[in-house]
Amino acid sequence: MSEEAEVLFEKRGAAGVITLNRPKALNALTLDMVRLIHPKLTEWASDDSIRCVIVDGVGEKAFCAGGDIRALHDWGRSGDPSALAFWREEYRLNTFIKRYPKPYVALMDGINMGGGVGLSVHGSHRVATERLVFAMPETGIGLFPDVGGTWFLPRAPGETGLYLALTGARLKAADAVYAGIADTYVPSARLETLKDRIAGGTALHEALREVAEEEGPAPLRDMQKEISAHFSKGSVAEILASLRADGGEWAMKTADTIETKSPTSTLVAFAQVREGASLGFEECMRLEYRLINGFIKGHDFYEGVRAVVIDKDQSPKWKPATLAEMSADDVKSYFAPLGADELTFD
Repeated sequence: MSEEAEVLFEKRGAAGVITLNRPKALNALTLDMVRLIHPKLTEWASDDSIRCVIVDGVGEKAFCAGGDIRALHDWGRSGDPSALAFWREEYRLNTFIKRYPKPYVALMDGINMGGGVGLSVHGSHRVATERLVFAMPETGIGLFPDVGGTWFLPRAPGETGLYLALTGARLKAADAVYAGIADTYVPSARLETLKDRIAGGTALHEALREVAEEEGPAPLRDMQKEISAHFSKGSVAEILASLRADGGEWAMKTADTIETKSPTSTLVAFAQVREGASLGFEECMRLEYRLINGFIKGHDFYEGVRAVVIDKDQSPKWKPATLAEMSADDVKSYFAPLGADELTFD
């Protein structure tokens, strides 16, 4: 495969290596990439010469900054079925990674958001470097924290997951390990050594132990009591009221941040994280597909992408514009079953 391909595949000794190859686009995930990765993973699952899969990205800036939201915006606007095809096939790929029969090592070096999270957080071994910047910023573009956020966010310590979902807060390596998003901290300078050891047949736990270091203190851990005190409330309105009543600098900034996000996205994300706590993984992915069907019929996703990606004025005009204008039925409609159009798995 040529170096111009969007994703590269290499059999390197005992390892199958998948490399995201769109560095100028921060390795953003496209539909074509999904359609290349899934069958290759299927092939390698039954290839006895491949003992482990490694996933990384080209360049020092990003593992994968998310999905190609400009393409999704344009497809959705025009009614092109490629938009739903992307999410349907991406969610199936996320699920396949979650249940992959061989070790799956994601090297989270650089920005890792949205679609990149779906390629990494569900793997058996998630490696974070000092360059990791993790976030689920979807409520800021009129979407919701998908790619399995319904599963992993409720399972983070305390109310960390809901905090991340509603604010889009960015995490470095130590916080990612604390939140259960990464397993191991490895300096970026040692990633090639790790790949060499794995490819050479060294047992994965030994290869990781050789290059891993202590990730250091996690600020999120120190904030846990405060986060849980506010984000354990029964509604977004109650969370905001609690933060405002606190009056501290962090609490006020957090409330301000939440109020810049799409009200629709914020309320859906709250309900999504709460519901996901009691669902199995595939149920979570089915729920996300229901949600995305609702969002591409709405207003805020297109307005969010316009404001952040197209015009870059950073001033989205949400509809409804405030949380107070939203009703419980407005939120409930996003969770309605799709009947024959429900997400299915192989």
